[in-house]
Amino acid sequence: MCGIAGWWDSKERHSESAARVLAEMCDAIRYRGPDDHGAWLQAGEAALGQRRLSIVDLSPEGHQPMVSRSGDWVITYNGEVYNFRELRRELEADGSRFRGHSDTEVMLEAIDQWGLEAAVQRFIGMFAFAAWHRPTRKLHLCRDRLGIKPLFYAELGRHGVAFASELWAIRRHPDFHERINAETVASILRYSTSTGNDTIFDRCRKVPPGTILTFNSPDLPPRATAYWSALTFAEPELAPDEKTLLDSLDALLADSVARRMIADVPVGAFLSGGIDSSLVTAYMQAVAPGRIKTFSIGMQSALYDEAAQARAVAQHLGTDHTELYLSTPDIQQVVPLMARMYDEPFADSSQVPTFLVSRLARKSVTVALTGDGGDEVFGGYNRHVWAPRVWDVSRRLPRIASRALATQLEALTRSRLIDGIETVIGRLPARYRLRIPSQKLRKIARVLHSETREQLFDDLCATSPLTLHQQTPRPRALPRVPGSFAEQMMIWDLTNYLPDDILTKVDRASMAVSLETRVPLLDHRVVEHAARCPASFKIKDGRGKWPLRELLYRRVPRALVDRPKMGFGVPIEAWLRHELRDWAEDLLSVHSLKASGLLDVANIRVLWRQHLEGSHDWAPALWTVLALQAWLRVKPFALHEAA
Repeated sequence: MCGIAGWWDSKERHSESAARVLAEMCDAIRYRGPDDHGAWLQAGEAALGQRRLSIVDLSPEGHQPMVSRSGDWVITYNGEVYNFRELRRELEADGSRFRGHSDTEVMLEAIDQWGLEAAVQRFIGMFAFAAWHRPTRKLHLCRDRLGIKPLFYAELGRHGVAFASELWAIRRHPDFHERINAETVASILRYSTSTGNDTIFDRCRKVPPGTILTFNSPDLPPRATAYWSALTFAEPELAPDEKTLLDSLDALLADSVARRMIADVPVGAFLSGGIDSSLVTAYMQAVAPGRIKTFSIGMQSALYDEAAQARAVAQHLGTDHTELYLSTPDIQQVVPLMARMYDEPFADSSQVPTFLVSRLARKSVTVALTGDGGDEVFGGYNRHVWAPRVWDVSRRLPRIASRALATQLEALTRSRLIDGIETVIGRLPARYRLRIPSQKLRKIARVLHSETREQLFDDLCATSPLTLHQQTPRPRALPRVPGSFAEQMMIWDLTNYLPDDILTKVDRASMAVSLETRVPLLDHRVVEHAARCPASFKIKDGRGKWPLRELLYRRVPRALVDRPKMGFGVPIEAWLRHELRDWAEDLLSVHSLKASGLLDVANIRVLWRQHLEGSHDWAPALWTVLALQAWLRVKPFALHEAA
């Protein structure tokens, strides 16, 4: 795992100046790779740099940027290719020779011998890399199939292109001119994060997942080659023989987890006690020679706390478990650091416990496996189950009736009656509790207003439907997908919410403390298998992730894990009224809001006052504004201090 940066530039640049710029770019993301650093420059024209977190082959033979044995290719690479040993044996059988034992060297030789696209299609792993082909003077940027690892590129005026793992590094290049993209700001305020390939800056983009970008000239747009797409597997093909499907998935997951335990450093796991992380942990403990280390975060609020469930699963599996309960000092110390941790405004509030569990794990391990991806791949979100039902009902109602019902629900969420409803729900047994019912009712109201499935899905994924910005965000471009509404939503989540939110959150939070996270449920072979299975294999009896549940029940008693989905949430609505009130009031003051020149000051002040009074819960909407405001205050070249 590493941080990479560099550029291709037609502008004449003195070699000493080029080396200094490259060093500054890499230094901006040094927390991604504290163990080593390297640079490769070609006459000041092309530059590739790296900060290395040593995981496999800790010797100098794993140093990057790395030049191929033929001398034709130079690579700087972030990630892991888990099948590199099999690829190496195949290459050696054809006459290739290797100096060290890293996956980087195997990647280079595979690219040199088989060609870039053919080699990448054979890689099992997560990766983002820049490869310079010396004979043709072409720069290639490549990102893994699901977008697990980040990679950005930006225009350098009219004469070049820069790339990096994070925007902090690109901002260090003297020829990158920062100009905030107003449309992206509007999207962030709606979805909590930048969406698609856009970023907070004009003329700066993300490399799309499953894509190779080839730059034939530093001042021309790249040519995009999509070497993998989830849409290819969107239509179910496999026969619904459930036992066969389940057994083949079991074998795939066992292999995926085992591959991700390969490392020359200590490996552990995040364990929330939910289906996904418990299943990953169970596979790990089954093949580990000793007790694996697991880590979880506990909350003081019973509605958000899963620590007891995680502890019970850990005891059953026999792991070496560590937990940390979130305290007021933790909240007040960590939340202000989020703006430095994320290179763009990012407002998924679960970023806080994600960072804390990463910091906790880093004290004992360098690699941690996570359960991310299970919801998107196997229909685990509540919307995958109930949205099709509500959609069907709303289609049967006359439009005037559905709109009237939506209006009544919205009015209910703004009335004092909702407080009584929340109080009653809070007294129910844990399995029947509904967190933040006002937000759920608002979502149902949005469903009733929706005209199309795409609009419904987009509204459900929106953090805030409110007007917080002077510009209306563009609707996200959702691909046309065959199949049922639930199957469509799974693909849309896989290609949008997963890379834009979930994977971004985990990557920045973990790399902030130099921890590598690996996601076995997002092995592309697992994703392809799940996509070929019918929706009825994933969603049964009103519950998602049926195959993952069945596989987990083989290893863990049903009573330990069979409960309603909670997610990795935090009581942000209470934090803003108490622990974080002073911090938020500063960022939401009239003076601060006006200073950005981007926001609807009057409306936001009304929301803030209503939230403090307790008459409304506007926490999700306010959190997006706070993320933007805090990020705008971070000095452009400020280095991360959270670790």
